[in-house]
Amino acid sequence: MKKIVVHVREDGHEKIEAVLEGLHYTVSLVQDVYQITIYTPDENLDELIEKLQSVLDLRYNENMIEVSKPEFVISSLLKRAEKKVEEKEEKTPVEKLVDQVKGYSELDLEKLALTSIAGLVALSGLLLDNQTIIIGAMLLSPIMGPIYGFSVYAALGNIQNATRCLGVLAALLLGVFILSAIASFLINLIIPLTMTEEIATRLVLNPIYSLMAVFLGFAAALAFSKGTTEVIAGVAIAAAIIPPTVVSGLVLVLQPMSLITSGVLVAGQIVGLIAGALVAVVLMKIEPRAPQDKAAARRYRIGSIVTTVILFTLLLWITALMWM
Repeated sequence: MKKIVVHVREDGHEKIEAVLEGLHYTVSLVQDVYQITIYTPDENLDELIEKLQSVLDLRYNENMIEVSKPEFVISSLLKRAEKKVEEKEEKTPVEKLVDQVKGYSELDLEKLALTSIAGLVALSGLLLDNQTIIIGAMLLSPIMGPIYGFSVYAALGNIQNATRCLGVLAALLLGVFILSAIASFLINLIIPLTMTEEIATRLVLNPIYSLMAVFLGFAAALAFSKGTTEVIAGVAIAAAIIPPTVVSGLVLVLQPMSLITSGVLVAGQIVGLIAGALVAVVLMKIEPRAPQDKAAARRYRIGSIVTTVILFTLLLWITALMWM
């Protein structure tokens, strides 16, 4: 159940009430601004927001739409409304999705710190041949955010922020790679390092890994859009990227001839995750509300999908050749 409060100037409240015909709502007048309060099942929220935006002139500062979730509402009318939409699929409003990802196009110290710590913990697990430590490191990594942010911005045709998300992802992974290489070099000066089984398994190319990444990207993006926290939705994503990236830095010190193999594995995982996330946002029908923006967004979305498919196919082919 959602609570929607529409603030509208006196010259526009009749249009709002016309859109709400057949729904139960209350109207109050506060200092020449009408406040119209509507309660609606979650499944109707996206459709109702679209109708309200079509008649509400947001160029005026007084006009706004406020959406919140009350702890509970007791109403026989709302109970009947919920029964009517039990079979209707809930769609997350695009405004909420944009609000979720708005911080993922910016690189900050917190993201760098969490990803770096996750990389060092994963490095410890790899050197100790301890899978539990490796998995535990994934709880710290915010890698899912930029991937999900890119897929949402790509669907909306926001080229600038989509590119920034890729830049943040590249910076985080590059930081993990450099830090793991430096740490491995310093540790190796004191304690000679050897290739453990956990390291060796991440130097074996297999096309199944890339295909698995597609499913992980799809599942994580879908879960993220439904409000699942990043820590939970991103663990699988981090597990697919962080350890192979750490291994790339480690083999740069211990076994440089394996760097190409490790790099191909990391690239395949990244492109696979992005491909899965793009599939998720397409199936969720994420697009701008404004008709004039939909065509441009569709072109950019198709371009992103085609580019990702080409890269994924190429990496899958290279992986298959090196695996055979």
